[in-house]
Amino acid sequence: MPRSQNKVASRARKKKVLKLAKGSFGRRKNVWTVAKNSVEKGLGYAYRDRKAKKRTFRALWIQRINAAAREHGMSYSEFMGKIHQNGVELNRKALADLAMNNPDAFKAIAEKVK
Repeated sequence: MPRSQNKVASRARKKKVLKLAKGSFGRRKNVWTVAKNSVEKGLGYAYRDRKAKKRTFRALWIQRINAAAREHGMSYSEFMGKIHQNGVELNRKALADLAMNNPDAFKAIAEKVK
């Protein structure tokens, strides 16, 4: 009995990968083996960088809070320590947003925790 090849499924798999490779340069967009490797690598980077994005944004928020806190005579660690002691329920994202877009509100928070 001859071996069964499921052409429908294999073609669908290849079309899916080539669609993901669309926009790539050279053979990466239209040669199956090259496109498959490129797409696999790209999906790996996408997974990794969804995690890294969270780290980089947290670092950015900390830098912004630190800069704003130093304008009010405190370091970042002092400021965050006093925030937690006084029970202010604002996370770093919200504090950084206040520091950038509403300095008066950040000043009020800094004065409250001093």
